[in-house]
Order: sequence, then structure tokens, then C-alpha cells
Amino acid sequence: MNLVSLPNNLGMLKALCYLKMKDSKITGIPKTYSEIERKSNEIGFTMPSDIYVGTLLKTLVSSKPKGHFLELGTGIGLSLSWMVDGMDAESKITSIDNDPKLVAIAKSYFEQDKRVKIIGMDGTEWIKNYSGKAFDLIFADAWPGKYSEIEETLDLIKPGGIYIIDDMSVQPNWPDGHQEIVDQLIGYLENRKDFNLTKMNWSTGIIIATKKC
Repeated sequence: MNLVSLPNNLGMLKALCYLKMKDSKITGIPKTYSEIERKSNEIGFTMPSDIYVGTLLKTLVSSKPKGHFLELGTGIGLSLSWMVDGMDAESKITSIDNDPKLVAIAKSYFEQDKRVKIIGMDGTEWIKNYSGKAFDLIFADAWPGKYSEIEETLDLIKPGGIYIIDDMSVQPNWPDGHQEIVDQLIGYLENRKDFNLTKMNWSTGIIIATKKC
């Protein structure tokens, strides 16, 4: 090693670090997202979706023209606002949540959009009783469709369709023993031969799985 050149090399490495892509610059934020975020702060909603997940959902949804989408876990509607913003005029989305208060708030923001259907009911019950057409993308952000009814949920995805989940990295609100449940889910998805899988240590920890054609 040329010790004389080492300081210059270190300086170059530092410079390269500063040249890293800045993913903190978020563009194309839906107007509805900002409105819902204000409402979320107003009512003290403690489980908002990460904004980075929202940008990813919008990007993925926009790759599916005339798409048929499902969100399990509406919450207050933050992620839904990104998905809707990525949809074309002929796409449709169904969002499920079992909290009537949150469902009412979410509906107030999307009730004029005929492409959006928000259903207030237990996710497990909905999954087990659904008999419609398969989905182009499912975002599972609730226990049903993620930690329970996972097989039934994956069966609802059409070939070439996408399954996406977040919060796979350790979260401060996780109860004792939850890491084991997460590890079991990851292992299950890794062993599915009918899906291609990508795990991302980004945002809150993302898994994207695409059903093989």
C-alpha cells in the first residue's frame, strides 16, 4: 500500500459518501396524504405508515394499468392515498380494516372516488369469504393476510402479481416474542416456490414477492 496516497484515498471515500443518492427527498406526495397526515396527528393516531412505503406502493401500483388492488389494514388511509395516487382511471382498489372509527375517517377522504372501496370488517372473515377475481397487488399491513391467512391471501394474487409487506425490521412497539413470529413468516415466504422474493433493509423493513407466471 502506498501510505503517501492513503489520506487522498480517504478523502475520496468521504466525498463519495456525500454523493450518495438522497432518498430523503420525497416527490409526488399526494394532496390527500398531507390532509390525512394532519388528521392523524390531530387524533393521535400512533401507527401511521412510513412515507417511504407510500412512495414504493405508488410506484408499484402505477406499473399495473387497469389494476385490481387490495390493501389489508386501511388504518387512517395514509398508504391508501399513495396507492390511489398511482392508479389510472380504470383501476380499482379495495381496502379492509376492522376499526370503525378509522374506517369512517378514511371513507371521508375517498368517498367521492368510485375506484376506491373501503370495507369495515374483520380481515380474516373477509379473506375467507372473498370469491372475486385475483389481485394485481396486495399490500398486507394487518395481522390477517400477513401473520394469519397467509396462504389464502397469496392464493388471491394473480400470476405476475405482487405481494408486499412492511415492518419486517424490529419496531419499538413490538411485544415480546414478536420477532419469532416475523422470522417464521420470512421463512415461510422464502420457501414458497411459486414466488420470487426480495427482502429490503429499507424503510421499516420491506418484503416484495412476485408470483411466478
